[in-house]
Amino acid sequence: MKNKYETVFALSLKTFPDDEALEAAVEKFKGVMIENGATIESVDVWGKRRMAYAVNYETEAYYAVIVFESEPAFPAELERIYHITDGVLRSIVVKK
Repeated sequence: MKNKYETVFALSLKTFPDDEALEAAVEKFKGVMIENGATIESVDVWGKRRMAYAVNYETEAYYAVIVFESEPAFPAELERIYHITDGVLRSIVVKK
């Protein structure tokens, strides 16, 4: 049984200095989802936005939102991958 999820993540502009690196990081996470059997419904790239408060002395980040459908065990694995990836300032996965 698959469930719908939504994930939002903020990438560091220091770790990913140019647009190509930022787009590659978003593609990497999309690839991880597809490899683990998730179906991506939509990808909404918000781009560079000012954060509400500084995280690691950074006040701006690159945001992306991905809506996907997957097995219930996958979101925990996605969160693990976010936590071990350099340059991910904040992330969240929510069941819709």
